[in-house]
Amino acid sequence: MRVGVFRGTALIALSIAGAGQAETLRDALVSAYNSNPTLTGSRAGQRAVDEGVAIAKAGARPTLNGNASYTENVVRNANAFTAPERLINAGVGATLPIYQGGAVKNGIRAAEARVDAGRADLRSDESSIFTSAVTAYMDVIRDQAIVDLNANNVKVLETNLQATRDRFQVGDLTRTDVAQSEARLAIAQSQLESSQAQLVGSREFYLRIVGHVATALEPPPPLPQFPASAEDAVDVSIENNPSLISAKRNSQAAGYDIRVAKSARLPRISATADGNYINYLNSIGSGATGAAFANTARSASAGAQLTLPLYQGGLPAAQVRQAQARASQQLELVVEIERSVIAQTRAALSSYSASQAVIRSSETAVSANELALEGVRAEQSVGTRDVLDVLNAEQELLNSRVQLVTARHDSYVAGFNLLAALGRAEARDLGLDGVTLYDPVLNYDRVRGRAGDFGDDPVPTTQATRTVAEVVGPQGPVIVPPAAQQPVTPAPR
Repeated sequence: MRVGVFRGTALIALSIAGAGQAETLRDALVSAYNSNPTLTGSRAGQRAVDEGVAIAKAGARPTLNGNASYTENVVRNANAFTAPERLINAGVGATLPIYQGGAVKNGIRAAEARVDAGRADLRSDESSIFTSAVTAYMDVIRDQAIVDLNANNVKVLETNLQATRDRFQVGDLTRTDVAQSEARLAIAQSQLESSQAQLVGSREFYLRIVGHVATALEPPPPLPQFPASAEDAVDVSIENNPSLISAKRNSQAAGYDIRVAKSARLPRISATADGNYINYLNSIGSGATGAAFANTARSASAGAQLTLPLYQGGLPAAQVRQAQARASQQLELVVEIERSVIAQTRAALSSYSASQAVIRSSETAVSANELALEGVRAEQSVGTRDVLDVLNAEQELLNSRVQLVTARHDSYVAGFNLLAALGRAEARDLGLDGVTLYDPVLNYDRVRGRAGDFGDDPVPTTQATRTVAEVVGPQGPVIVPPAAQQPVTPAPR
């Protein structure tokens, strides 16, 4: 019951992103869902996994083969009066597997288990891309805010420097005061340059994940209420984390692989049927006189075939041991991923809780530093504080504001990482209204029962969007002249 309520809360929380001119987090997630190459590639990979079931089922179906040949007997034995000069031979043969030692049955079960594992992997990839998209979204918001704070700080320090120089001209301040203001302005300008470079990097990361340039980004919607304790969160993640589900399904498939390997030591029974037609093209008996020979012949046969392996050079035993070792590896992998999921869940919950506390402390620090700066400026105007005190107060305020912006970023990213660890960061959980969700079951149902040898899919084409012509700067998209977008032609050698 706890899991069901939590899922509903998450769906409601992330579906309330506001609509407006600016881009919302929902818009970014929709774009990533539709155009990210990792996701589109994972969907294609899952379709390939689906075909494993059809391939396994083919082992239980009959096979039908036809053959035809034309033979010209260039040199014949002189005493073979009935030897034909030429002949056409055509035949057809059918084989129906009856018993394969359990190889087909267990092969199908293994393939179906891997389909389930692939679906869980697809969920994991989806969750990972959404986590990256949220991180990229929050990175741009954080870095844009830091650039704005640094730009405003530069403006304030420029004003301070001008005021300090003016007061120095009238003898109210010393050259030392001017030098301190100049140094602080230079540091602020370098910080602005660094923050702008960081913003460009974040915009490029956003472009890579989401597929288009970040413009004006709206504040993200609130996250859902998380489990009250780490124990509750771990319970939810162990039940729903897609990576852990995938590992368990792959472990089941490895168990079926052992049975498939063991089937190589068991007998196999199949039913066979053959038909044959020969036409000698009126060339039989041409060397005999007074005799009449049939120039066509037909034959047909049906039966059953038993194959009983007696000795295969140790191959079956080696294959069984190999399958057992791989099954053992999968069992250990389940425990490894379970440990990882537990650690990620607890760490994300701890990080989220800590960042919430940092936000509260930073808000207090910002309010206190704003009041302190106002007081220092007032005291400096009456001569009880010097220029360095004002510069320090301004820097403290800037630092606390940057810390607050960073804490809000870290809190949201940690919260979404927790959603991913809980298995609740996928499109079906986030309420992406109006988006056609990809359903891997549709393709599985389409191909699992196909028995025809002809039925190819369309020629593969790229589904993801390219970003080669998109360029970003600290303030957003950069217009690239058409000539600059043309590919460079190598110089002739």
